[in-house]
Amino acid sequence: MAYCHRCNRSFDYWSAYHQHVRDSANHWECHRCQLDFESRLGLKEHYVQSPNHHYCQYCKIHLDSASDLQEHYEDEHPYCSSCEKVFKNDFGLHEHNRQKHANVYCVECKRLFRSSSNLQSHLNSSTHRSKDTICPFNGCGLAFINNSALILHLESGSCRSGVNRRVVDNWVRTNDRSNLITNPARLITAGERANIKLIATEQSWNGQAYECVLCHTEFRSLMDLNRHLASPRHQEKVYRCPLSTCQTHFVSLSGLCQHIESERCGVKKFRAVQDAMNKLFAGVGRITI
Repeated sequence: MAYCHRCNRSFDYWSAYHQHVRDSANHWECHRCQLDFESRLGLKEHYVQSPNHHYCQYCKIHLDSASDLQEHYEDEHPYCSSCEKVFKNDFGLHEHNRQKHANVYCVECKRLFRSSSNLQSHLNSSTHRSKDTICPFNGCGLAFINNSALILHLESGSCRSGVNRRVVDNWVRTNDRSNLITNPARLITAGERANIKLIATEQSWNGQAYECVLCHTEFRSLMDLNRHLASPRHQEKVYRCPLSTCQTHFVSLSGLCQHIESERCGVKKFRAVQDAMNKLFAGVGRITI
């Protein structure tokens, strides 16, 4: 004979007792865990806290796995995946991100980034900055958000002036007499290689792909390999960060400019560096081919 202490009832059979537990308003049973709770709230808390359940208390549904539950949160609710926390509405999530993740959160765009450097790049992009840096060459007139974008434009060879990266590099070597941003130890070899054009032929085929003899990277086509050889990948890192505690080296002037503008090492805050870079860029329009 089975007896229910909560309801003070006896049952002739255990099957009748279990049916009573399932149907009675005095019992809230978790069938998977075979636990009986005194209230709906107790059962709900069990669903939320137990690792045996993947339960959304807001939608009152069970999911098959923890990953399914997280995916449900991300799709259906204001959810912070890094904190694993669901918020009542979008404003609650926004305020959480603004206060808790300020170093990776764009308040204006309400967008979360993976790192502070990615956020800084976003803030320095055309989304938040106006294009007020004008290409100084006649016949071009394109505008850019900063100096690095302008230099990248010139290095790419897309400017109507005909200026390209080789011309920019030669101009900097001539004008950076104090070697503020260039490494004199590498200028000689870099100058010797500046006009050398690496070209791959069908002999680069290794039986499976076209292989770069310098870094052994494989490419599907000869065109892709030659595009790789024409890139800055195998060129001398002539440029360097002027901050003595950084001294990071770069292949191109645009790469150095991006580094300085990102403020990753703090070099941009030094007035001497700012003045020297401004003086250098003031002469960009005097580049001759």
